[in-house]
Amino acid sequence: MVRAYVCPGAVTPASSSSVRPVSLVEVIVALVIAFGIAGIIVPILPGGALLVAAAILGWAIWLGETTGWVIFGISAALIAVGLITKYAIPGKHLKDSGMPLSTQVAGGLLAIVGFFVIPVVGIFVGFPLGIFLAELRRHGGDTVAAKTSTWTALKAVGLFILIDAIAATLATITWVVGLFLT
Repeated sequence: MVRAYVCPGAVTPASSSSVRPVSLVEVIVALVIAFGIAGIIVPILPGGALLVAAAILGWAIWLGETTGWVIFGISAALIAVGLITKYAIPGKHLKDSGMPLSTQVAGGLLAIVGFFVIPVVGIFVGFPLGIFLAELRRHGGDTVAAKTSTWTALKAVGLFILIDAIAATLATITWVVGLFLT
């Protein structure tokens, strides 16, 4: 005869009345949030913090309770602060470095061209190349100054992505807390 030992106070399937099942809507929302965060980290994918906010909004509408709306409000506020911050801080760094808007536009345009010319990695090649070439022209062929400007632009893009990812992650954590509250 085999006996199973269960720790006192352990949750077993028969005694798990406080555990609520996960709904299909919550799984879909979690997948959309994951896709949104992936779109922040890998800029080739569509997505971002606004997709995370839209997913949480959909959950709040589906839930139809005050808790859902409070969680969405907090998440939306976190994402709004992130959206404002992600443009303000890196933009200030670029402005302080003296990089003109035309250089940033050149980097963006070459990133788009690179996306179509070199699949998957072209955006990562095109942007720095566009910045470097524009700054090389602006500095009269001085490669050291062009490299320095390119590095400044890449740091600004990294900061842009980091701020967006932090805001989306904080909104996601808020949503997960909301799941436990409902």
